Formats: sequence, structure tokens, C-alpha cells
Amino acid sequence: MAGMKKGKHPNMPGHKVENPGKLLGRVMAYVGKKYKFHLIVVVIGIFVSVLANVQGTMFMKTMIDDYIVPLVQADTPDFGPFGMAILRVAAFYLIGVVFAYLYNRLMIYVTQGTLRDLRNDMFAKMESLPIKYFDTHPHGDIMSVYTNDIDTLRQMISQSIPQMLSSLITIVSVFISMLILNVPLTLVTVVMLAIMVTATKKIASLSGKFFMDQQVNIGKVNGYIEEMMEGQKVVKVFCHEEEASEKFDELNNQLFESANNANKFANYLGPVNAQLGNMNYVVCAIVGGILAINHVWGFTLGGLASFLTFNKSITMPINQISQQLNSIVMALAGAKRIFDLMDEPSEEDQGYVELVNAKEEKGQLTESKERTGRWAWKHYHKADNSTTYVELKGDMVLDGVDFGYNDDKIVLHDIKMYATPGQKIAFVGSTGAGKTTITNLLNRFYDIQDGKIRYDGINVNKIKKGDLRRSMGIVLQDTNLFTATVMENIRYGKLDATDEEVYAAARLAHADQFIQMLPNGYQTMLSGDGEELSQGQRQLLSIARAAVANPPVLILDEATSSVDTRTEVLIQRAMDNLMQGRTSFIIAHRLSTIQNADQIVVLEKGSVADCGTQEELLGRCPLYQTLWTAHVGARNWAVTSGKKEGN
Repeated sequence: MAGMKKGKHPNMPGHKVENPGKLLGRVMAYVGKKYKFHLIVVVIGIFVSVLANVQGTMFMKTMIDDYIVPLVQADTPDFGPFGMAILRVAAFYLIGVVFAYLYNRLMIYVTQGTLRDLRNDMFAKMESLPIKYFDTHPHGDIMSVYTNDIDTLRQMISQSIPQMLSSLITIVSVFISMLILNVPLTLVTVVMLAIMVTATKKIASLSGKFFMDQQVNIGKVNGYIEEMMEGQKVVKVFCHEEEASEKFDELNNQLFESANNANKFANYLGPVNAQLGNMNYVVCAIVGGILAINHVWGFTLGGLASFLTFNKSITMPINQISQQLNSIVMALAGAKRIFDLMDEPSEEDQGYVELVNAKEEKGQLTESKERTGRWAWKHYHKADNSTTYVELKGDMVLDGVDFGYNDDKIVLHDIKMYATPGQKIAFVGSTGAGKTTITNLLNRFYDIQDGKIRYDGINVNKIKKGDLRRSMGIVLQDTNLFTATVMENIRYGKLDATDEEVYAAARLAHADQFIQMLPNGYQTMLSGDGEELSQGQRQLLSIARAAVANPPVLILDEATSSVDTRTEVLIQRAMDNLMQGRTSFIIAHRLSTIQNADQIVVLEKGSVADCGTQEELLGRCPLYQTLWTAHVGARNWAVTSGKKEGN
């Protein structure tokens, strides 16, 4: 496509995620959209499980001061009340276990359901995007959004966020309990915690940058792998295996460096916070021991035991928060890429003219609910609130069309041409002249900057894109077959086609003979874009797919450019059958395939150099004469070369 260049999307993540709070809020809003009740139950479950554990720790003071010490001092100890107290605490812990299991089980369901919905929404969004998006974004990078970026969200939703919430509730409840037990010791703990938080913030800021780099580099590696897989034949033909490996090593090393640095700093957090927590415990044990032995402010050994347990338990959630911060940062980098995809503007369609089944009643064309084999454009006129029906015939006019993939670089200039119903129009010219670009404009993969394109007298901008494209059949140079049976691949052109219609389309495309020779005939399963078939066979299936759709307008984009001469003849016969009675637009490098075209349009540098029949152009168009001379010379060379090989 002339003028189109692939590049990096401007919204791809760099080294910093902007507005992480807003991004996190958007993620949680998405989760809560469908699972609000589940999240409420999860929060309640976390709250209850935390309080159950705190209650158990608080009981340690009562157990020591009210039960153990008196029992030790008693001559005839009665363990009954102590046993009942233990049972009450066990009941609290059991409740905590039940609620912990409940909220963890629910979070698995919420997480997987959210990811399912997210993938569905992403795919639906992707299907609504214009062709330009896929022309400007590496396909491997898009795949990385569905895999790696989604997986980072899985970890954040199912583990990091519940853990963070549990840790925060634990910290608050434990802090309150510590204040109740002893204020001075609580102040000592706060000082040590401030040191831990400062260290955590510093280390997390270092690792966060590299985690975001890691996500970007994963996308690059995936994109390169996909590119190499698709172009493996080219790599081997030109013996570029070493160069390809070197490039991969470079990208893989970038991923290694970012991942290594990210996890290196992340792994510092645990040991650093653990040692600071141990220091905190030792300091509180020494100070608290002095206070308990001397009964300062009524502080007891039971209170000391409970406080030290709380002291140890408050550092654990802080460690957990520090560990989860990096996962959340990485997940937010992935979430940004996901939402960048979902925020891409969908393909605009302001058309209102519809394609409908038509029938004739009393000399007037009207809409029919049944399939009649006739089609019409249903055109509503807002000015007088009337509806007219224009029969679909395939009349196409381009009037002064200017187009550029970017507004600042016009690649087609003042294109003027027409095609009457049933005509065969061919586009020829050098590479980059704009041949494929014109066909992309006919079905509105791109919209023009100036001029008009009229279809049966109707501006194509007024026609709904889906209806416009249903009226056209396209056979591309690069065939696309799906993982499905031969029958299903042909039926892709018309999903409600009967088996008989599929067989008829295959016969018209001269594909029936080789299909019958396949292991399971029409039920043979194809995979990997039909790699089991030859290029010519895949092209014949593509033609059959277009034939079953039975469109009034055909676009054939160099359908025979990559096949041998014998297969070319077979494909040409199939295309001739398909083009019978239809308006056809043909892009061809092999001029022999378009000699009988009603009109040949010669393009050069985005402009129409000349147009006419084969005889007219050979008589007056120097550019076409040059193209024809080169074509004849190539065919003579091929024939001569074949004779020499035969000798």
C-alpha cells in the first residue's frame, strides 16, 4: 500500500505509567461492573478472617494473666474454665479459616470471570477497529496484550489486591490492639515501621521502572518471534539464520536486563524488611520486658506476650504489601496496554443506506423478507421522510478522488474512472502506484480526503460499511484459510449457504477435483492457514469462498501472482467463471490475465496515466507499452528457459 508505513503506536507504554491510581480504579470498576456482590462478600470475608486472628492474639494476654498464672500459683488447679476459653478461641480461628477459604474461592471465580469478560471485550473491540490499526501495529505485540498483559492482571486481581486489603485491615486492627496494650511500645514500633516504609518505597521505585520495561520488552520479543515464524522461508532462502538469531539475542537480552533488574530489586525487599522487623521485635522485647517486670503502667507478662505477637504480625503485612507493590505496578503496565487497545477509536460508520433483498411488485422495486437473488439499496431521505429503493447493479464511479494514509501525504491524486455493471476493470502500474489502495477505498477500509465514490449513483459514505462490504467479494493475493474443514472455509463467504451451494461454488472455482482427492474430501480439516495445500489450491478455495457469496462486485488483488503458469491458467478460468456478469476490479502484474478487460487503468505515482482497452493503450500509452514489452520479454524468457532445461 502506497504511503503506508508501520510504526510504534504512540500510546505504547514507556518507562512510566501515568495516573496509576486512576488506572487501578478503572481496573476495579471493571471488576465490580459484574461482580459487585462477590467483591462485597470478599471484603466481609477478609475483614472477619483478620479480626478472628486478632481476637486470638488478644486472648493471649487473658490466657496468661487470668488463667495460666493463677493456675500455676493454685494448689488445686481447675482447668475447666481454661479449657472453655481455649474452645472459644478455637471457634474464632475456625470462623477465620472458613471466611478465608470463602473469599479466596470467590476471588478465583471473580478473577477468571473478569479475564474471560476482558478477553471477550478486547476481541470485540479488536474486530471493530479499522484496518489502519492492524497496518500500524505489530501483530505479535497485540498478541502479547492477550497473553502476558492479561496474566499480570490475573495475579493482581486474585492475589495482590486481596492480600493488600487483608494487610491494610491487619495493620489497622493490630495497631489499635497495640495501642490498647501499651502506648510507649506502640510508639517504638511506629518509628521502626517508618524506617521500613521508607526503605520499601525506595526499593519499590527502583524495581517499578524495570517491571514496566519488562512488559514492553516482552511485547517486542513476542512480535519478533511471530515475524520470524511468518517469514521463516525468506530467512532460510537468504541464509539469514545467524542475523535473525543475533537480532533475537539483542531483544532477548533487553528483556533479560529489564526482568533481572526488576526482580533483583524486588527480591531485596523481603530480606531488608525481615531484618528491620527482627530489629523492631528485639527492641520491643527488651523495652517491654523492663516495663512488664516492673509493672510500669500496669503492663503485665501476658500483655508483653500479646504485644510481641502483634509486633511480629504487623511487620508481616508490611512485607506482603511491599512484595505485592511490584506485582501491582507490573499489572498496571499491562492494564495500560489493555485499555489502550480498548480505548482505540472504533471504525466510524455514519452510513444509513442499507442493502436489502428486493422484489418487483406492480413495476416497483420493494423490500422482501425472503432471499430473492435480487438486491437493492434502501435509501431513506430525511428531508421528505421517504424511502427509495435502487437496484444493486454494480455501477461504480470515482470522481476526483484524493487520498492519503496521512493527511499530510497524499498518495492518490484526482483519480477519475468509472465501471458500468458487468464490466471488467483492470489496474496496472509499477509497485507503489496505488492499485491496492484504490480497491481499499472501494470497500471503505480507508476514507478519502476529497472527491466522490459513487456506487449505483449513491455516495459510498452514505452506505453502511457492513452492507457495502457484503455487496463485494474479494480474492486477495495472500490467502487466509481458517482452522476448520474445507466446507466451512468455503462457507465463510456465506454462513447460511447450503452444502449444494458450497459444492457449486467449488465446481465454479475448479476446486472440486482436488477437494475430492483430499483424505476426507470437503470434511478435511485444515490448519495453519491451509499449509497442507499448495498455494494454487488455497487460492482456488479463496475463489470458491467469494463465489458462494455471489456478490455483484468482485475485487481480485493479484490472485495469480504467486503461482506457476499451469496453475495460473486454472485460476484464471475460475476467475473468468466468477467474473461472469459481475462488475470486476482486477489488480494484475501478469498482463496476460487482463488482456480481455473492458478497461485497463494505468497508474503511475498515484495518478491515472491513461485508460482504455489493450489495443488502445498499446497504440498510445508509452507506459503501458513499456509494461507490455517487459511482460512479453519475461514470458519469452520463461519459454526459452524451459526449452533449454528440456534439452
